[in-house]
Amino acid sequence: MSHNDPLSRRHFLTSSAVAGGALVASSLVSSSASAAEPGELKPESVILFQGDSITDAGRDRNGGQPNNTRGLGRGYPALIAGGLLADYASARLTIYNRGISGNKVPDLAARWQADAVDLKPTILSILVGVNDIWHKLNGRYDGTVADYETGYRQLLQRSLKEIAGVRLVVCEPFVLRCGAVSDSWFPEFDTRRAVAKKLADELKLEFVPFQTMFDEAVKQAPPAYWAGDGVHPSLAGHALMAKTWRETLGL
Repeated sequence: MSHNDPLSRRHFLTSSAVAGGALVASSLVSSSASAAEPGELKPESVILFQGDSITDAGRDRNGGQPNNTRGLGRGYPALIAGGLLADYASARLTIYNRGISGNKVPDLAARWQADAVDLKPTILSILVGVNDIWHKLNGRYDGTVADYETGYRQLLQRSLKEIAGVRLVVCEPFVLRCGAVSDSWFPEFDTRRAVAKKLADELKLEFVPFQTMFDEAVKQAPPAYWAGDGVHPSLAGHALMAKTWRETLGL
């Protein structure tokens, strides 16, 4: 199939081990406003994934290069990258993963010039928020919901201003009720999650509904199947994220 065939774009996972987890996503995603037409991916596009350990997924931060399994890690960015590089083989894409384990919004802001602006991404996907509450619950951070909203808004506004023509994607923070996730996370986590949606709506950005996706997925298998500690996805969880991300962006 050519990369212009819509079927080849949507059905990109080649491993039967992850396909089972990915099947659930097809009924979960509604399209959001897009800076590009569905399916459009311009030649020589640069795609950048940013966030914390969920995005990092064990990537090599020293020697890992774009379009390389060491640099992309073992999670949803690698699964998305593999599919896009296969489906758009003639487009000469460059795909980076710059997620760093433990990062919160202030950590992203501190490294944004080198790890985002300077890379001049065509598509910039951000997933951040779980550490902003997890570290607070562990006594390692005192940032409030208002701090999260203010800092995240500034980061998104800076990206729109300093990265010409960027297609900015806000990924919904998520947790599953198992492992490290207890009742103490709520309702504050849901409030923080709502902030991400509010900012996407306010700035007219695309929004990937990962929490909604997992809330539906647990009807098919228990929470620990998708993320053993309630935060870090399993292979099936990452596969589901990758499929949902691509379907949301129409790629």
